[in-house]
Amino acid sequence: MKIKKKLGMGIASAAMGLALIGGGTYAYFSDSAQTTSKFANGTLDLNANPTTIIDVKNLKPGDWMTRTFKLENKGTLDIAKILLKTDYTVTDAKGDNGGEDFGKHIRVNFLYNHDKGDTVIYSTTLDQLKGMSPDAIENKLWVPFFEERGGSLKPNTFDTLSVQYQFVDNGQDQNIFQGDSLNLTWTFEGKQGNGEAK
Repeated sequence: MKIKKKLGMGIASAAMGLALIGGGTYAYFSDSAQTTSKFANGTLDLNANPTTIIDVKNLKPGDWMTRTFKLENKGTLDIAKILLKTDYTVTDAKGDNGGEDFGKHIRVNFLYNHDKGDTVIYSTTLDQLKGMSPDAIENKLWVPFFEERGGSLKPNTFDTLSVQYQFVDNGQDQNIFQGDSLNLTWTFEGKQGNGEAK
C-alpha cells in the first residue's frame, strides 16, 4: 500500500511538472492602445428684447399700437423653431362683463418678422391665438434676399419683429369694458434642429 501511494504521488508530481513546462512554452507579444472621448453639449439661449412689448393706458375702441422687438439667440446652437404661446388674464373693473372675454376684442393685426421677410400672424384675436402655436422664425416664403438667414436663428444673431395690436371697435356698445385691463404673456419657446453627423 505504501508503494502504491508513493507511485501515485510520483505520477501526480510528474504530471504537474509537465503542465508547468507546457504552459511556459506559449509565451506571446502584446501591446495596447487607449482612446478617450469628450461630449460637450451646446446651449439654446433665447432672449426677447425688450421684455415688455406693450404698456399702454386709456385705450378706447378703435385704438391700435405698433411696436418692434427682437428675438436673440445667445446660445451656441441654431434655434430651428421659435413657437409662440399666448396666455392672458383680464381684470374686470366693474364685474359686469357677463362672461364676455375682453381678449376677443383685442386683435393682433400682424406679427411680422423683418429678417425672414414673413408674416407670422395675420389678423387674429387674442382668444383665438391662445389655441395656436405659430413659428416666429419660419421662412414660409422663399425670397432670395432672406435665404442666407434661412428658417433658423443662428448663434449670436437676432430677428427683428413688429407687432400691431388693436382694440377692435365692433360698432356696438362696448361699455362693459370700461376700466378693464388685460395682461398678455407671450412665451417664445426655442427648439433645436434635427441631429446631424459631427
